[in-house]
Amino acid sequence: MDDQAFREKARTWLEKHLGAGHPEGRAWERELGRDGWVGLGWTEDGYGNRRAGLVQQVVWAEEYARSRAPSRVGHIGENLLGPTLIAFGTKEQKDRFLPAVARGEELWCQGYSEPGAGSDLAGVRTRAVREGGTYRISGQKIWTSLAQDADWCFVLARTEPGSARHHGLSFLLVPMDQPGRIQVRPIRQMTGTSEFNEVFFDGASARAEHLVGGEGDGWRVAMGLLAVERGVSTLVQQIGFEEELGRVIRVAVANGAACDPVVRDRLVRQWAELRTMRWNALRTLGSPHDRPGAAVGAPSVAKLLWGGWHQRLGELAMAVRGAGAAVGPGDWSAESPYELDAYQRMFLFSRADTIYGGSDEIQRNIIAERVLGLPREPREPR
Repeated sequence: MDDQAFREKARTWLEKHLGAGHPEGRAWERELGRDGWVGLGWTEDGYGNRRAGLVQQVVWAEEYARSRAPSRVGHIGENLLGPTLIAFGTKEQKDRFLPAVARGEELWCQGYSEPGAGSDLAGVRTRAVREGGTYRISGQKIWTSLAQDADWCFVLARTEPGSARHHGLSFLLVPMDQPGRIQVRPIRQMTGTSEFNEVFFDGASARAEHLVGGEGDGWRVAMGLLAVERGVSTLVQQIGFEEELGRVIRVAVANGAACDPVVRDRLVRQWAELRTMRWNALRTLGSPHDRPGAAVGAPSVAKLLWGGWHQRLGELAMAVRGAGAAVGPGDWSAESPYELDAYQRMFLFSRADTIYGGSDEIQRNIIAERVLGLPREPREPR
């Protein structure tokens, strides 16, 4: 299917399904899965997915973003779990889970962050006790994206009593459909939406049967997953950033804010930094690294760059609109949730950009310790 045909397919699907204005995420994942568009970057085929080289993946992802096709709800299963299972999973695990992801039938969430261990992944306290062929899980995860809609969650849990830091961890695949055993509580954000969630595992009954990579080998699997977390997706994200910046520039030109030399300088700086981020992403994407630490450092540098950039864009959007930025698109009342326009939502949501996915402080530590070889920061044992 060529680009034009895909755009027409996406437009037709949108007109049919989005009458109420709410993306039907599962239906769209199945639509993509029927044509083999899920799992393009997997190193193995035969699961209902197409195969595509790195350049083809970039072209597909960028054109998908430019076509304004629906936001993906299956990206965690496709881009994180899929490559991880291919690298560390058994044949039985691949055969069980990859086809369902490729068909868009099962959605996944990521059980990493915890209260007190948001960016410090080695501080995980969720525990799993083996009982025969299953594990009994107890603990809490937080900031779990899409948990309210997910069918499965890959969970990093401590399976060795008394272990600390990166020792004694295991990577478990947990079914979310366990009424009374797993509780999901959406976290309402400043935007009024709830993309993130708290997840509670009842140690008396929450169960998992699938272990990836072997007991106690969870840190290696988790690091393998993080290595693929930012790649082609970084370039896709930048297409969205480019569109947001374009809207802010058009507003500035229309309302005269662009005549202010300070605002104009900020707009040009945002544009130049975005171009630099794109060139850096293209430079590092799939390139060999001379030192082991560089493979870790490149994603950390990218995260530092885009997190701060997007926050500054949100602030600039408010400055460009002036006093009007404080006025919502509809009437606000105590009885109904407040509404935000796209610029206000971007400003508020972007406050989290330097926190989620690894805070700026953690990214700087990674670069300092693993790339530059500086002394490690003292850490309290857990």
